[in-house]
Amino acid sequence: MTVTCAIRYVLDPFKREAFETYARNWLTIIPACGGDLIGYFMPHEGTNNIAHALISFESLAGYEAYRIRLRADPAAMANFRYAQEQRCILVEERTWLTPVTK
Repeated sequence: MTVTCAIRYVLDPFKREAFETYARNWLTIIPACGGDLIGYFMPHEGTNNIAHALISFESLAGYEAYRIRLRADPAAMANFRYAQEQRCILVEERTWLTPVTK
């Protein structure tokens, strides 16, 4: 069963460019580590400090294998450090979703 991790970010609205750099970095890292990246989404209209990401996996076991590869990936670790140094993410929340089917 496919599962999708929906990540909701609360951003420092004065550090949107730093978050966008962080998000762009994941566009190659996540697929290389085994995640099916649907995308990162920046605020456009309305609220200026909420962003989202959607990443799908074949299963929760697939997600766990992805997490192991992610933690061993130098580019992923550098991107995590970048976000910490920039302090562009104030809150990160994860929700797990499954598709509605007939």
